Amino acid sequence: MEKPEVLDRAIRRVRDFPKQGILFYDINGILVNPEAFAFCVERLTELCRETGAETVVGVEARGFVFAAPVAERLRLPLVLVRKKGRLPSKSYTAKYSLEYGEAEVEVCAEDVRAGQKTAVVDDLIATGGTLQAVRSVLEQGGARVVGYFGVIGLPSLNYAQTLAPLPVTTLINYESE
Repeated sequence: MEKPEVLDRAIRRVRDFPKQGILFYDINGILVNPEAFAFCVERLTELCRETGAETVVGVEARGFVFAAPVAERLRLPLVLVRKKGRLPSKSYTAKYSLEYGEAEVEVCAEDVRAGQKTAVVDDLIATGGTLQAVRSVLEQGGARVVGYFGVIGLPSLNYAQTLAPLPVTTLINYESE
């Protein structure tokens, strides 16, 4: 996909964050730019609609910002996948590796429905490790992921292979540095 200029101009690049050698793509520039934010929400809504999803899943924390308006526009339930230790009730959990560390995610067990088709929305897709863990927690409850959607993609980190055979769609791609 050709880079939408409104997004490219809005995304801030921060070198050596959260640690030396990482180039961080900051979505805050999108959020303070109504044109860029509207583009993201509208395009993600179209993409999720095309999957026939019955639920939209947002990934903590920045994925929530995009998943919530998409779910509202589609009139679908919004399920939040959280970082481990933030849910007070029974949850499904999965560990994963990041390009710069390790983490664990969880989802409230009662929010996941067996057989339900889910579209997973996040702000940035890098290695695919987080989304692979998201799929794992959803499948523990019997849900079925029908696609992954991100604002920013870093395809050189091989997320497509990690998440195969499911489709991965991003609004703008950058080569990792």
